[in-house]
Amino acid sequence: MNKFKSHFKFNKHERSGIFFFLLIIVILQGVYFYIKTTPVNKLSEVTVGSKVQSRLDSLRRLTFKKDTIKMFPFNPNYITDYKGYILGMSTAELDRLFAYREKEKFVNSTQDFQRVTLVSDSLLKTISPYFKFPEWVQKNKKGITSSDSEDTSSKAKPIRVDLNLATADELKKIYGIGDKLSARIVKFRDRLGGFMVNDQLKDVYGLESDVIGRILEKFQVLSKPKIELININTASVSELTELIYFNYNMAEKIVAYRDRKEPLKSLNELADITGFTPQKIDRIGLYLLMTNDEF
Repeated sequence: MNKFKSHFKFNKHERSGIFFFLLIIVILQGVYFYIKTTPVNKLSEVTVGSKVQSRLDSLRRLTFKKDTIKMFPFNPNYITDYKGYILGMSTAELDRLFAYREKEKFVNSTQDFQRVTLVSDSLLKTISPYFKFPEWVQKNKKGITSSDSEDTSSKAKPIRVDLNLATADELKKIYGIGDKLSARIVKFRDRLGGFMVNDQLKDVYGLESDVIGRILEKFQVLSKPKIELININTASVSELTELIYFNYNMAEKIVAYRDRKEPLKSLNELADITGFTPQKIDRIGLYLLMTNDEF
């Protein structure tokens, strides 16, 4: 029993150590509760992704440094991610513009820009004064005609390049034509052996009428290509399919119809075959001949 009580006997130094140890614990507890109950005037730090942070930074710059940013006129068709953020456009609005441009289409007015991007009226009012569209667009808006401008009677007619000799790089100089469309025009022309008439540009997939109009201002079919015409009364199915306007099914229909009717006397007889419209007959007639040609 005496041994058991001896564990609770402390000398003077031990009692002092225990006292200071307890004192330190009390002090630390007091500091902890003080910090916990005292409000801290400090903004909490939130970790965000790099794209969101970039967006926040751009908005902060627009808010606090709006008067110090110097804006220059620009073509809204070529807005980049960074430029869009600076202007205050959202990611969704930029994505709509990029998707529209990937189709090789262009916005040619402030109204077009809002229709494609769906930006708010307030943002459009802020950034639209800096839009700079091509010169020909501005002329169309103002309704400028040849009579409104200087007398052109003494000026030489515009020099046009043969459409059958135009390169992809030359075609890309036309507003609205990029790498894909220029390559597509050249490929289509080469598969035909050459354009016979200007109107064949309408047969190139993806070319809109306004773009065709701008092409024909610079390029025209000045010389018809020297190609070997296909005799529709003697050509086989495979020979007919060499012409880009025919697919295998249509070529088979022609041969079957020809065999029933004996030699065709006019291309207009093809109108009896499903799928052959007058427009299509006129087009393929540029590359066909008949032994008994009456058209």
